[in-house]
Parts: sequence; C-alpha cells; structure tokens
Amino acid sequence: MNFKLICSIVSILLTIAAYFPYIYGIITNKIKPHTFSWIIWGSTTFIVFLAQLKDGGGLGAWPIGVSGSITILVAYLSYIRRSDSSIKKIDWIFFLIAMASLPVWYFTSNPFWAVALLTTIDLLGFGPTIRKSYEYPFEENLTFFLIFVLRNIFATIALEHYSLTTVLFPAATSLACILLCSMVVLRRYSIGR
Repeated sequence: MNFKLICSIVSILLTIAAYFPYIYGIITNKIKPHTFSWIIWGSTTFIVFLAQLKDGGGLGAWPIGVSGSITILVAYLSYIRRSDSSIKKIDWIFFLIAMASLPVWYFTSNPFWAVALLTTIDLLGFGPTIRKSYEYPFEENLTFFLIFVLRNIFATIALEHYSLTTVLFPAATSLACILLCSMVVLRRYSIGR
C-alpha cells in the first residue's frame, strides 16, 4: 500500500477517533462547545478541502474533507443541545466577520488566496472558544485538540503536492490547537478544580 495513502487513512481514523468522544461529550452535556466556532470551522474546513483538491493535495486533502463534514455535525449538535450558555456581542462579531468573508473564495481564482483567507477565518473561529474556555476551562476536551495536531501532521505527510496552499491550513490550525490547550491547562492550574 502507498505510504501517502496509509498516512491519509491514519489521519482520517484520527479525525474519527477525536470526534467520537467529543460528540459523546456533547450528547452527555460534559462538553459544551461554542456553536459559532464550530459553524465557522465546519464551513472553512470544507472549503479549504476543496481548495486543496484544486491545488493537487490529493490524498492529504481527504482528511480535511472528512473533518469539515464532521465539524458541521458538531455545530449542529452543539446548537440543538444548547451548548452556548453565554453568547456575547464579540461572538457575533467573530461570526459575522467569518461569514462575510466566505463569498470572497467564490471570486478568487487562485487557491492560495482562498486558503489564506479561509485559514484566517478559521483562526478567527477560535475567538469565541478561547473566550469561553478561558471563563470555563473545564468544559473543553483537550485530548480532542491534541489529536487534531497529530491528525494534521499525518494529513500533511499524505499531501501529494506541497505548497503554501496545501500546508498553510493544517499548520496554522495545529498551532492554534496547541495554543488553546496551553491556555486551558494554565487556566485550570490557576483556578484549581
């Protein structure tokens, strides 16, 4: 079996492994994700998948596509479970900026600029989750975000074409996940259980 195919499969399996406990946590009210973040992440991730395919990402793009689809499911579950107990004005600002920027992809013929824009939007999607996680650091599943760092490493290895277009999104979201986890660990330590 092709090494890149193996990396793509491992990355998809890591994506599924990360989401199952996260989804279970939402259903059992142990995890309360911020709906706006997940709507932003689902939309941007799936569009980045399409841009990666256009730029020749091949097998390495498929884990991003699977992730985008499941992320939209998480947003839906978060919404119907009423996970957002504190939607603030700043959350609406993050959401509206992200949604207003998405049509730009339609008018962009260069996949790099689409990925750069969507990566920025995706990173903005961390805003509400960072705010919520700072206030309620015990309501996030850090293992989920750490698995995504590992998933992005395998997805990057599986790419059939390396360029800023194909590598930017997984690298930037991995860094954001690491920073989010670091902040939550520090907050948990500072306020105690």
